Amino acid sequence: MEKTLETTNSIKHWAEDDRPREKLQQHGAASLGLHELLGILINNGSKNASAIDLARQVLQLADNDLSKLPRLSVTDLQRIKGIGPAKAITIKAALELAVRIDQAGLAVRHKLTNSVDLARYLRKRIGSEDRELFVVVFLNAGNRILGHEVISSGGITGTVVDVRIVMRRAIESKATGLVLCHNHPSGNLKPSEADCRLTEQMKDAAKLLELRLIDHIIVSDEGYYSFSDEGTL
Repeated sequence: MEKTLETTNSIKHWAEDDRPREKLQQHGAASLGLHELLGILINNGSKNASAIDLARQVLQLADNDLSKLPRLSVTDLQRIKGIGPAKAITIKAALELAVRIDQAGLAVRHKLTNSVDLARYLRKRIGSEDRELFVVVFLNAGNRILGHEVISSGGITGTVVDVRIVMRRAIESKATGLVLCHNHPSGNLKPSEADCRLTEQMKDAAKLLELRLIDHIIVSDEGYYSFSDEGTL
């Protein structure tokens, strides 16, 4: 049966030097470039482009900046001709898995005692989001991460947070300390009046329950703001 153009663009029909799967098997994953790793995830090309070609377009969509890849949504990825829902979801799932692996490693390896470690952990989680998310990180008595939870999500300019829900989640997780965090999609790291009021409400509620409110951190692509470091907690 005559091969279609789409079939010949699949990885198994590429020239030997262009086969990232074989290259990974023989030389290890570290030997592959970003476009080759993405090409493996994409698996098959389209009628007019190989999987590697599509991978290069994905990287261009992120300005060839690895740190911006997690920001791409499933919808963004599908703007590339040849990437449908299945390919887009596979790429998004792989990117999310990478973020969670990094977070898990940080939680296990480090005793989080300063805003730098906390901000790194949190920026990887929500720093690139295009809508505002409010996250709480739960810590044990040794300041090791027990877990984190997205408490609420909103639009570009804000989200609503229920203090009672945060405290209930802290008790359920058997935490002794917590760190509040939200992102500012605008990139502006200055806390709003609402941010300051919420921090005071959380601080008062935590004190009643004998919990430590360690910090409230605002993150964005530009950096972070720590209420604790600024002496406003």
